[in-house]
Amino acid sequence: MLERILVFKDTKALCEAMAADFWGMSLTQGVKHIALSGGSTPMMLFEVLANEFNDKIDWSKFHFWWGDERCVPPDNDESNYKLAKEYLLDHIDIPKKNIHRIHGEAIPEKEAQRYGQEMFRHLPPLDGWPSFNLLLLGMGEDGHTASIFPNQMDLLNSKDFCAVANHPVTGQKRVTITGQVLNHARAVYFMITGASKAETLMKIISQNTGYMSYPAARVHAVNGSLNWWLDEDAASMIQ
Repeated sequence: MLERILVFKDTKALCEAMAADFWGMSLTQGVKHIALSGGSTPMMLFEVLANEFNDKIDWSKFHFWWGDERCVPPDNDESNYKLAKEYLLDHIDIPKKNIHRIHGEAIPEKEAQRYGQEMFRHLPPLDGWPSFNLLLLGMGEDGHTASIFPNQMDLLNSKDFCAVANHPVTGQKRVTITGQVLNHARAVYFMITGASKAETLMKIISQNTGYMSYPAARVHAVNGSLNWWLDEDAASMIQ
């Protein structure tokens, strides 16, 4: 595994650099399967891609997926798909067949199974697991990533490609990609910004005692690269 730590002045600079990375990826041969994330930082990335790279990227080369989704309809404000649709997908020329959303309005258990099957049909395999070219991930203050929370560490070793998770506070159901699929991506990009994430991030990067209790620490891209895209606030406690 190749590991990189990239630190940027602020979220805007981070997103501009990552958008340029997307552009570079589009210049290489072949289809690229990319799993998107939700949240304010990816939202800014989507805006940069839509506003500054719309006409520079051949979007037909990209297939967009999601690492997790809340079990809500696609027009709900909590939907990760809605976020990407409003800030990116509605503004680019991408074939509809290249958009693979998680159906948050469906029965969660059935949807987890269906989405896993869809990944298996479309994504190239790596050691029997669907393998994304690029997986975008965030991290919560509690160290969760995708919708794998510290109280559901079993999802890291699940034999299923997707599973149903429950938010530890609200109990809201979510469909999430499981740990083995995360770890078989060709490249993992963690996008982490803000001082509130600094302590957890420092423990993971420095491998402090107990760091493996954070789900994000279990993502290691066994046959690919693990890339930490950070702003200065998030990186402030890393030695």
